[in-house]
Amino acid sequence: MRPVRLLTVAALALIACSQAPDSGAQNADNGEFQLAQAQPVERRVPASRTEAQLSLAPVVREVSPAVVNVYAQRVVRQRRSILEDMMRGVPPGALGGMSRERIQQSLGSGVIVRADGVIVTNNHVVDGADALKVVLSDRREFEAKVVVADPKTDLAVLRIQPGSERLPALAFADTRQAQVGDLVIAIGNPFGLQQTVTSGIISALARTEVGINDFSFFIQTDAAINRGNSGGALVDMNGALVGINTAIFSESGGSNGIGFAIPAEMVKRVVESALSSGAVVRPWLGVSAQPVTQDLARSLGLDRPRGVLVTETWNGGPADRAGLQRGDVILNVGGVDVFDEQAVRYQAATQRPGASVPIRIVRGAEQRTLNARVEAPPATPAADPRVLSGEHPMSGVRVISLSPAKAEEAGLSPFATGALIEAMDARGTAARAGFRPGDIVRSVNGQRVRTSADVQRLVTGQTRWAIEIERGGEVGTLNFGR
Repeated sequence: MRPVRLLTVAALALIACSQAPDSGAQNADNGEFQLAQAQPVERRVPASRTEAQLSLAPVVREVSPAVVNVYAQRVVRQRRSILEDMMRGVPPGALGGMSRERIQQSLGSGVIVRADGVIVTNNHVVDGADALKVVLSDRREFEAKVVVADPKTDLAVLRIQPGSERLPALAFADTRQAQVGDLVIAIGNPFGLQQTVTSGIISALARTEVGINDFSFFIQTDAAINRGNSGGALVDMNGALVGINTAIFSESGGSNGIGFAIPAEMVKRVVESALSSGAVVRPWLGVSAQPVTQDLARSLGLDRPRGVLVTETWNGGPADRAGLQRGDVILNVGGVDVFDEQAVRYQAATQRPGASVPIRIVRGAEQRTLNARVEAPPATPAADPRVLSGEHPMSGVRVISLSPAKAEEAGLSPFATGALIEAMDARGTAARAGFRPGDIVRSVNGQRVRTSADVQRLVTGQTRWAIEIERGGEVGTLNFGR
């Protein structure tokens, strides 16, 4: 059996929406980002054949203009072969190994989320592009600029200049109210086909085990999603944006009924942050936690496995200031149940910096609610990049001091401490000694490393070195001497 692959849906433009509420459209025109205020809908099965034959066409017709095609153009340089030179009548080597340029184009989708030309798509759609073009549903073309590209969430915010025209835009749905079984629609460009519509249901929520990006917390859907749909919109029956479609779970590369979308809350936070500061600021709680297993639940006196067990809090961080303690069990954050640390990180990252977030916990036999004011991870100690000099095994290595902010930026645990090896000569002394970019230097000769300056000081003037490093979550010691 062929292995199952997780594939980013390399160009999907989904957009399903029924008639978006007037308040949502007004918010988009005003440049504000608020959740769509849809009226509660009675959830029931069709009561008659007439109801069962109702069409989704009004929803599709209303939202389709807000879905766009995104064309990414890359210039790829390739060295010409000797055979090609000979066919051109050029003696071998006469041009010194001239290269040729080839234009590579890829197609993705995007969603207009603000009437003045702000568009959201997947980062992998625009990554490495030399030029971007957006084509609206009425076939008009615009050059697009990247406002922010965020690989950690696989989102990118683009902007086009429509002049004084107000473009159709989708309001954001409140996916905290979404339920498994809710109907959704996807409109995209699978296999390069234009405006293809598929429908299905939300088949799962809060998928954190997918592992596509650093803030995995996906909505799963069985609406058919194929390659070529990345960056498109998943919408509900109120015409609001539920999420940006990003990946499929497939053995063959085609849709097998399992697709994943980035929830609207994260999309909204990235767009707001990009437009306000030109960078993505992700708040954190400063807490490390592990899932509660059956054995842990029994030892903690819980009736069943639920929540996450706090193993550490960052001294002076939001969780610490809120009174969270090691041994507490977090049941939900911001009113959303959590079952692993990834879910806790996601709920914090979708908040505005400075927002107060309620955290429901179990401490002993008592449940209580704490309020934490989330903030950006601290950037202290300062990175202080240094290229290590001198006669020692790490000569020529570039190291930086790790702070929670730098650790998160590097894709490491925010609780990682020490000095991070950022770069090094692949053929240099350190590489031959066994060091690799991404290693964390934890101690030298038994003395703990906290900053890049510590590394330089501790390796200088020695004749023997025992350097403890962390690599991929494993810790080991490299020994040298002369």
